[in-house]
Amino acid sequence: MHLQGTRRICQCVRTPPIPRHIERSCSSFSTTAPKSTTVEALLPSFSVTKVQFEFHSDNPSSHTGQPAAMTANITLKLSNRSPKQPIKKLPESIEVPANATVEDVKHLIARQAGFSDFNRVGLFDPSTQKTLKNRKAQISTEQAVISAGQVLVKDLGPQLAWSTVFVIEYLGPILIHLAFVGLRPYIYSGPGAKKALSPTQLLTLAMFLGHFLKREYETLFVHKFSANTMPLRNIFKNSFFYWAFAGLLSAWHVYSPSSPTALARNDAIDVLGTIIFLFGEASNAIVHLNLASLRSRGGTERQIPRGYGFSLVTCPNYMFEILSWIGVIITSRSWAVAVFIIIGAAQMAQWAKGKERAYRKEFPETYKKKTFVLLPGIF
Repeated sequence: MHLQGTRRICQCVRTPPIPRHIERSCSSFSTTAPKSTTVEALLPSFSVTKVQFEFHSDNPSSHTGQPAAMTANITLKLSNRSPKQPIKKLPESIEVPANATVEDVKHLIARQAGFSDFNRVGLFDPSTQKTLKNRKAQISTEQAVISAGQVLVKDLGPQLAWSTVFVIEYLGPILIHLAFVGLRPYIYSGPGAKKALSPTQLLTLAMFLGHFLKREYETLFVHKFSANTMPLRNIFKNSFFYWAFAGLLSAWHVYSPSSPTALARNDAIDVLGTIIFLFGEASNAIVHLNLASLRSRGGTERQIPRGYGFSLVTCPNYMFEILSWIGVIITSRSWAVAVFIIIGAAQMAQWAKGKERAYRKEFPETYKKKTFVLLPGIF
């Protein structure tokens, strides 16, 4: 803002959104503005905001007609979300720019609390105690946080990147199946243990390896995760499911000399299972590429997914994954593979229901509600 001589100024100082209980109205005042002056001394001090204006005298050679720059800071009180497990060095409050993101706030808290990894810092809504999920959102847009002038903080513990967790999860079945094939004479007893794998066993092996190698590729080069990390402890729970059921249990049954897979002699069933498997895998890959196109690398933006499969169910990627595993079950004739995908489908059903709720909440006017979230006509 450029001033010449003495001028009456009336400026309502308010950094939205500010809780009602601290709103202040300003009064008119007269001043002779020097070349650079602040109005901070003329305004009431706020516990939540601190506003500074800079006024520069007119300079014809540099006058742009644009308003003066304004910087605003937000002071937030910090409270432990888990009093029984408090963050010992958590500061009482922090001051951040109004345009700071949730991730920026995490960085600042981590630095002051002595955390080497800012991803350990969890921020929570003070009223609902739910996590602030969108790390790219400006903290000033979190209405409950700004209204209360407070954010809840929790130490989430050691973290691992999402991609690292997925790579480890999917690597287990690959290594376990290869180990069972290589060590088959030492794992199983009887004369059949030294025989070569049957054609159906080899086909089933190719399906397992193909599926999990595809998942590894997608993890590294296709998927775009909205969150940076997950707690380290999750890797044990997630890996147990894949390593135990898709790995140990399925491999033990499929490669047994006396299993239905080893004794299978019907090529037509093998062909049917293979066609279903390939269709499911290809369709799943198409949906994953579609979903990846909706988000920038490292971004958190969400859009309504449309296209192949989305007119049928909320999560066609899950639907096609189940379909591909039905192909593996048909080919292998293995109850162990069926157990794995039944458990997996139950988990995917819960994820799909959550995604449907999220779409309805985030896009209430534009999202077309789905009747079925996982399997058309069934779930």
